[in-house]
Amino acid sequence: MILRISALSMAALLALPMAASAQTLLIERVHEEGAMALPARGLSMAQVQARHGAPSARMDPRGGQKRQWPTINRWVYPQFTVYFERDRVIDAVLNKADPTEVGPSPPIR
Repeated sequence: MILRISALSMAALLALPMAASAQTLLIERVHEEGAMALPARGLSMAQVQARHGAPSARMDPRGGQKRQWPTINRWVYPQFTVYFERDRVIDAVLNKADPTEVGPSPPIR
């Protein structure tokens, strides 16, 4: 019985470094985001397109049914996604590096 418990304990300890490696990847990607020239908050759609070119995909707009709910647009580039409120950048985030990375999900079409 003691042998079985220690074997389970050892297996649990061995699993810890694997969980930490996935988190390290996300941390590295956050550092990459700081070094990458992502579109800044407040830029217009025209300014983003002039600096980064045409997006690989323009997602269907969401919201806008009421004045209090502004229209949100998403432009997807190979490395990042830009979110616009009406025609101004409100955020830009890096896309996932691979399916095992913990972070933003791929765009839903």
